[in-house]
Amino acid sequence: MKLGIILYTTDAETAWNGFRLGVFAMKQGDQVKAFLMEKGVECEKLNTEHFNVAEQMQMFVDNGGQILACGTCLKLRHSEGSELCPLSTMKDLYEMVKESDRIVTF
Repeated sequence: MKLGIILYTTDAETAWNGFRLGVFAMKQGDQVKAFLMEKGVECEKLNTEHFNVAEQMQMFVDNGGQILACGTCLKLRHSEGSELCPLSTMKDLYEMVKESDRIVTF
């Protein structure tokens, strides 16, 4: 299955669980992409004592997942993205939705 995850939250527990789902799905043999938009582009900075979001994101990528981050949302926050969350476009989101068998949002 091809799973698309759209993440638009700054809640650390929610973001952590979104990426945890992605890691689990890849371990089941699925292909997974995540698109960060709105507040979700801030995910790398959401670490708390209980929810290390950046670590979970790295596990996601290390297991074969791809993370895309909305360029417009990043620019509104005066950010350029990162190696882990490269600047992407609405076309990239559209393509992810089009190619996925299932989409989940967090």
